[in-house]
Amino acid sequence: MRHLTDFVSGKFTAWIVLALAIVAAGILFATAPASTGSVAPTAGLPASTQSAQVAELQKQLPNSGAGFALVVFDRGGEPLTDADRTAVAARGAALAPESLSGQLPPAQYSHDGTAALLPLPLPAATDSEAQGARVADLRTTAKTDLPDGLNAYVTGPEGFQADVAAAFQGADFRLLLVTVIVVAVLLLITYRSPWLWLVPLAVIGLADGLAGVLVKQLANVFGFTIDASISGILSVLVFGAGTNYALLLIARYREELRRHENRRAAMSQALRGAGPAVLASGSTVTLSLLTLLFAELSGNRALGFACAIGIVTAMIFALLVLPAALVIFGRGLFWPFVPTFGSESPTEHGFWSKLGHGVSRRPVVVVIGSVVVLGALALGALNLSVGLSQVQQFRGNPESAQGQAVIDQAFPAGQSAQTIVITPTDALQSAQRIAIQTPGVDTVTVGAAAGTITQLSVTLAAEPQSDAAFQTITDLRAAYTNAGDGASAALVGGTDATALDEQTASAHDEALIIPIILAIVFVVLLVLLRALVAPVLLIVTVVASYFASLGAANLVFRTVFDIPAFDTNVVLFSFLFLVALGVDYNIFLVTRAREEAGRLGTRPGMIHALSATGGVITSAGILLAAVFAVLSVLPIIALTQIGVIVGIGVLLDTLLVRTVLVPALVFVTGDRFWLPSRPARVKGSTRVFDAP
Repeated sequence: MRHLTDFVSGKFTAWIVLALAIVAAGILFATAPASTGSVAPTAGLPASTQSAQVAELQKQLPNSGAGFALVVFDRGGEPLTDADRTAVAARGAALAPESLSGQLPPAQYSHDGTAALLPLPLPAATDSEAQGARVADLRTTAKTDLPDGLNAYVTGPEGFQADVAAAFQGADFRLLLVTVIVVAVLLLITYRSPWLWLVPLAVIGLADGLAGVLVKQLANVFGFTIDASISGILSVLVFGAGTNYALLLIARYREELRRHENRRAAMSQALRGAGPAVLASGSTVTLSLLTLLFAELSGNRALGFACAIGIVTAMIFALLVLPAALVIFGRGLFWPFVPTFGSESPTEHGFWSKLGHGVSRRPVVVVIGSVVVLGALALGALNLSVGLSQVQQFRGNPESAQGQAVIDQAFPAGQSAQTIVITPTDALQSAQRIAIQTPGVDTVTVGAAAGTITQLSVTLAAEPQSDAAFQTITDLRAAYTNAGDGASAALVGGTDATALDEQTASAHDEALIIPIILAIVFVVLLVLLRALVAPVLLIVTVVASYFASLGAANLVFRTVFDIPAFDTNVVLFSFLFLVALGVDYNIFLVTRAREEAGRLGTRPGMIHALSATGGVITSAGILLAAVFAVLSVLPIIALTQIGVIVGIGVLLDTLLVRTVLVPALVFVTGDRFWLPSRPARVKGSTRVFDAP
């Protein structure tokens, strides 16, 4: 490794490394094709699910790509007037040319006369942009020449899809802009230098741009769809992890500059000291992300694929490009706090050293106190539920959500949802009878037919995507399976069925991937620390921190924001990011503690490691929490929830687990923390580790 670190920090070779990075990035940027990814996120259900099979069979039917919108009129809960009804009829006539057939039936009025509903079948849209433009035109037409006080909303599947796509329009730029501002401000505060912060920001920014290009090109090769939510999480992850690696390396470089007069020798030594920790940390995150390739949902697989590339890119730039840039600019880059050769590090007798000594005096009390705090926060997860309705998926109140609220208030609960049954045509009557007899089904209508299949449109009595609706879908599927005739081949799909299948697939992904992630983290720690006790204790702290953050976030969302549940994939993604990134701080601290333990012994070695890394770990944690909080820039509840959970978890890791609980566990266990390796006899001033 010495040859590589000397090359990266060499007088002439550092320029070569920096030039090669810039040239390679320039070539990739110049040759990158235009993005063709979708704007709105996609679920990507596996082909084995009934929802996916129904969607595939619908392509054989006439107007298979048709859209469906609902136009609803109301007067804030007051009965509609005769003038309102006349206006609704006029709006129906104006909207009719946009419908699939060129005409619309009269509007449906609620029993209490407070709302009117126009179902609007639409031709297939070519893409999400065309769909959004069409919905905007429909909304303009629906609201034209209405009496004062009469409201019109375009909602239904078409309206919701358009509003989701609109929420992600320009998402990449907004997220990148806010992320850069947050990182720049925190780096400026951390380094208190007018220009040092520019170097890591520029290097990680280049890594983020390059990662985005690589992901889009490789996604086309391997068949992944990179939507706007994945692009946003990718940028946040690259900036967060990349800046963490930069903070660790710069802190070690500053330390070595006090010990070496030659800055190149200092950087070479800093790379040898911090490099293994960065490699272990980045490898853990990368391998954890790659476990998503085993997921059933293609959106999860695409996220793992994209973010793994992002982490590898950030790691390469942090270990190769950043050191070369720092060496080229010299010591003056740290002005006004330039680390001079032979000076004492301010961390030797600072806050973190005092904290380490304080924890070492009463480690059992600290462990008990930390466990009580984490346990109390984790209790908030006892009433956790998963699954949000369409209306609950927005942090704001878009028009589709407003319209859906009017429909839910004035019409039968399942009026706006589409449940589709595809049945063999020769079993049509049986399939229709079974649907009508299934509890929770309101109406059944025979739809289009082609070849040997016919479509049934089913309206449920329950609110869309509610537990009652999911139970009706489950009962309907079971009834068809047990039909005993041709109707047993009938398949149930549509909006509620798709949401149910997504929830089931997500639960499968959690049960499969979470244990694999824990196994990967354990193996990496085992190899890195050459110990058994340490990895077990460290994983326990990470998992405890995850449950505490999940409980705290659940309390926040329920009590402050009145959000009753987490979105389908939030639990898995939060676990992945918190465990994979949370173990970073374990690695940063404990690898340094093991290094110092060989020289000083376990207890003083941990105190020295805490004094040396406490500041950088705290800065890194606060920065990472702030970067993930940037996800709340987008008005999508799922991304906000991920940002809040990861932010809380990282702060717990940084301020409690890594700086207090882990040192206390080391002080309690002593040399047993490193079993089966053990500290050998002290040779002069150096204490080394022997294998058992």
